[in-house]
Amino acid sequence: MNELTLIITYKNELQKYSLEQLRFKSEESVWSIGQMYDHLIVVAHEYLDDMETCVTLNEEQHLGKTEFGERLYKIGGFPPIKIKLPDKLNTPPNNSDSNEVLINRMNQVILRLSQWESKVSNINPNYKVKHGGFGWLNAKEWYELVFMHFRHHLRQKDELEQILVKEQMF
Repeated sequence: MNELTLIITYKNELQKYSLEQLRFKSEESVWSIGQMYDHLIVVAHEYLDDMETCVTLNEEQHLGKTEFGERLYKIGGFPPIKIKLPDKLNTPPNNSDSNEVLINRMNQVILRLSQWESKVSNINPNYKVKHGGFGWLNAKEWYELVFMHFRHHLRQKDELEQILVKEQMF
């Protein structure tokens, strides 16, 4: 499965959830499926914004990634762990979007990714924007990070669907 197909699959799977399933929270501290989708979409746009910032730069940055950033790109994705962000970065995602709204928002992510797919490799690799945890990333690395982030949440998606099965909602 190519990378864009993964995100298209996420989008298509939105159709299988009822509004109740999409918004169901088993505990206050556990996201709903809708919140997970909101998070993925918001973060994808943030990463793509940083990628597009790289395009506008005219000064090379020769600093690199953090140790964790190097490891992340070496293995091609996040380790199979839950990552807890600091509270100030951990605002609960939106839980009010309908399937239709989330599908439209996913289409915007897919459109942006498609528009850059053939161009991102041609951007100067020394034009970089700093990521708070991974260090200095170039446009191609920001683009790849979108897909790594979606893959990382596959486990969470499966866990949330299992909760729905357990609650006899799925």
